[in-house]
Amino acid sequence: MSERQGSGASGGNSKSSGGQDASKKDAPAEDFDIDMDAPETEKAAVAIQSQFRKFQKKKNEKS
Repeated sequence: MSERQGSGASGGNSKSSGGQDASKKDAPAEDFDIDMDAPETEKAAVAIQSQFRKFQKKKNEKS
């Protein structure tokens, strides 16, 4: 079991990353020029929503 302690999303992350949050507040917001009417944008949105729905379904079935 000790092999898995350092792996995963929580491995290596500590609560001491508060300094990064402060720098995010100081940074100006980036403007994104995304054409919301473009077919590629619509396809990407549908793909993202599909994966999210699968994730939610799997998450709810686990409980």
